[in-house]
This record gives sequence, C-alpha cells and structure tokens, in this order.
Amino acid sequence: MSDIQHSLERLYALIPRGQKLGLERMQAACAQFGNPERAFPSIHVAGTNGKGTVCAFTASMARAAGRRVGMYTSPHMNRFAERIQIDGIPLDDNTLSRLLDQVLDAAPDLTFFEVATLTAFLAFREAGVELAVLEVGLGGRLDATNVIPPPLVAAITRVSFDHMPELGDTLGKIGVEKAGIIKPGSAVVLGKIHPEARAVIEERIAEVGARLVPLGTPEPIPGAPLAYPRIALVGSNLAVAVTIGRELGIAPELLAQGLEQTQWPGRNELLHRNGQELTLLDAAHNPDGAVALSHALDPSVLGEIESRREIALVFGALATKNWRSMLRRLENVAGHRVYVTPPVRNAVDPREMSAYLSGEVAADVGQALERARTLVGQRGVVVVTGSSFLVGAARALLLNLPTDPPVAM
Repeated sequence: MSDIQHSLERLYALIPRGQKLGLERMQAACAQFGNPERAFPSIHVAGTNGKGTVCAFTASMARAAGRRVGMYTSPHMNRFAERIQIDGIPLDDNTLSRLLDQVLDAAPDLTFFEVATLTAFLAFREAGVELAVLEVGLGGRLDATNVIPPPLVAAITRVSFDHMPELGDTLGKIGVEKAGIIKPGSAVVLGKIHPEARAVIEERIAEVGARLVPLGTPEPIPGAPLAYPRIALVGSNLAVAVTIGRELGIAPELLAQGLEQTQWPGRNELLHRNGQELTLLDAAHNPDGAVALSHALDPSVLGEIESRREIALVFGALATKNWRSMLRRLENVAGHRVYVTPPVRNAVDPREMSAYLSGEVAADVGQALERARTLVGQRGVVVVTGSSFLVGAARALLLNLPTDPPVAM
C-alpha cells in the first residue's frame, strides 16, 4: 500500500464521526500547528449554490494576475487531492500524505472535514501562497473554515433551502449562518439574495463594521464577449466573482483572461466525444440548482438541440435532498429520464423516483449512461445531475479517470 493510500484510509476512517459544527476543535488544532490559517490573506465564499464556481473563477483570475493562489473546495469530484489546489494543481500525493499524517497524529479528535481543512491551511502556508480562496463546507458561522482571520473579501452567492436540519428552516435563519463568515473590516460581496436573507446579512455587515461592495457587472471588459464555455449560464455567480476580482485590484484584461482559463469539472461541464455525443455534467443537488440547470437546458441555449426529445436526463440523489422538487423543476426540459443510485450511502432508490415521475431504472451509472445515449442517439444530449457524487462517477467513466471514494462532507 502506498503512503497516500494509507493516509487516506486513516482519514476515511473518520467518516462515521460525521459533521460536527463548531470552531473549538479547529481553533485548538490550528494553535498546535502555529496557526497556519493566519499565514495568508483569504477570500471566503459561502452560499447554498455556486460557491465552488465563484472560488474557481476567483482563483483563476488571481493566478492570471500573477499571484500564487491556494484554493480549498469540497467535496471532491474524483480524487480527494482536488480539494486542495496550489496554482490550479491538486496537491501532490507525497505532500498530501505527509500533511494528512501530521494532522491525524497531532489532532486525533477532528472530523474528516476538519482534518482536510487544517491540511489545506498547512499546505498553503508551506507553499507560501499569496492568496487563499476558501469555500465554506456547510453554513458558515460554525464551519471549520471560519477559524480564519477577517478575509479580504467575504462573499455569499445565494441563500436557499438546503441542509435545513443544521442551518434552519427559514431563509432568515439560513442567512444568519451564511453571514457568520463576515468579519470586521472585510469587504462583502453578495449575489442575488432573497430579501429575507439579505436583511439579516446586512444587519451582520453593519454590526461588525464590514463594507458592502455593490454587485458589479459580469463583464470584465464592457461589450467584450468572454470565451469561457457556457459562461452565460453561471448567472450571478459570474458577477460575484468579477466583483471580487475588481475588489482585489485585478486589471480588466486579466479578469477576462482568468475567467476564460477557469477549469471547474462537473459544473455545467459539456463533454464532447467524436465531435458528437454531448454529455452535460452538472452537480445541481437542490431545487435552486435545478432551476438554474433548467434554464441551461433550454433548446435555444443548447444551440443544436431542437427539442426536449433530444435530451435524456440521468438523475440520482441523496435521500437528504428534496429530490422530488428537483424533478418537478426538471420535468419539462428532457424527453427521457433514466434513474440510478449515486455511489454513496443514503441514496434514493431509483425505483422510488420512477414511481414519482415516470422514467427508466438503471442498475449502475455505466448502464444509465449507455441507456440515455441510446434514447437520444449520437446527436442528442445526455444530462447527468442530481448529485455531485453521481456526476463524479459518470465523469470518471466517461474520461477513464482514477478516483477516490466519494464523501458527502
């Protein structure tokens, strides 16, 4: 067994501890390592949807401006190392194994996500990053990433219903949790947020003495189209990222360059094979994400697709998600549905989904992809969505990629 396999086995053994919100464990562990979270300025991004996309855009723009950038996101799409990137490259196995073991040895009481977060902080300090772009794991106020000092920019992309047992059952309550990343002196960038949530976020801004930056236009250079594939489909996330970039003082041409060079697998990712056989991977996993995806699947947006009969949906979800609402929002955009179980525990039985909204049932992800392709032919579009874990499995099969087991935290 290689060192990285052994280290990941030790890390994955923590999964039964689950997710434990709270900062005390992380604060104590960070202190043991000389507070690596204070070694670099940060951009901190929360939100129900789009926070990973904003992180990817922001990190790429900062790299285009010549900065050494660390990025920490979750969950991983295919390999765990994707969560911790330096200058756009996942941490190498030797470094990842060494740092994971250091954290696991010194702080045995941490959760899976807390170990990953502290490992990212150590990696960024060791690499001498000039900027760390950090995605909140869950909520914000009590998330492990929130042990950082006041960030240069705290961004909140959207606030909608997800993780309600942990975050609350109203948009106001969820907004309070997201707003917990806002600290004194930070600039704050907000996406298009429901008034109920925005009100409590603005209260937090005033309370701590942060500074709200008006949401700017998504175009770095007015009137100049961007070459990023399907960039029009990322909505207000693009405006949030560009506003962060402007706040960092990055020149417009470098903002545009960074956006066009962004790579963010599994999120509105369109794969081509043999010039045809289009497959759209989108890790939408809640009703809000499904609405955004439904707009992206309009035939006028997809271009060559003339009707929904040429679109097949491969769908799977976790039982903790509002999958019925997601299916209702996607009901009229695809002419075919193939249901399958994502390769994680607590997934919805595809037969239950088929009983709710008619569709075929596949035994595994590979079979689902094959059946969906048969239904629409070479010129149709297969859309894989409902869970990032389903998308990751489909992506690995389509691109023949190595994988680490998926983790829902």
